[in-house]
Amino acid sequence: MTHPAETRPSRPAALADRIRQINALGSFVPQDVLTLAARLFPAAVFWQSARTKVEGFSIKESTFFLFENVYALPVIPPAWAAVIATVAEHVLPVLLVLGLFARLSALGLLIMTAVIQIFVFPGAWITHGLWAVALLAVIAHGPGRISMDRALGLDRG
Repeated sequence: MTHPAETRPSRPAALADRIRQINALGSFVPQDVLTLAARLFPAAVFWQSARTKVEGFSIKESTFFLFENVYALPVIPPAWAAVIATVAEHVLPVLLVLGLFARLSALGLLIMTAVIQIFVFPGAWITHGLWAVALLAVIAHGPGRISMDRALGLDRG
């Protein structure tokens, strides 16, 4: 006859079993939800930034001022940088949300994130790191099934 304590797993084994059960819950999160979130949230950040740079269909004078005095890059003339950044922040997020040319759009926003981190706001590495992780996920794994790329057969993920 065995003692009841001998048939029960030890406390560390029981704890390990419980942790494995909790960890297994993560497998119920659909991959498409993750890829959609990885596209939407960075796109929203860049879109909101883009909207602060324009008034109607014109780039604000304050945008040119910021690129001359705050966002000054070492290689690109400030006026060019203002136009390129404004256009990219309007186009790339829309493409990313649609999941159209998603990997390329994510790469463009990742490059912008790196430029911002290195040359403009080097102290904001935590925020930029979060954007980079989401964008890298799209680059590495594709836009998912809820995307124009998938619908058009441009990306099989």
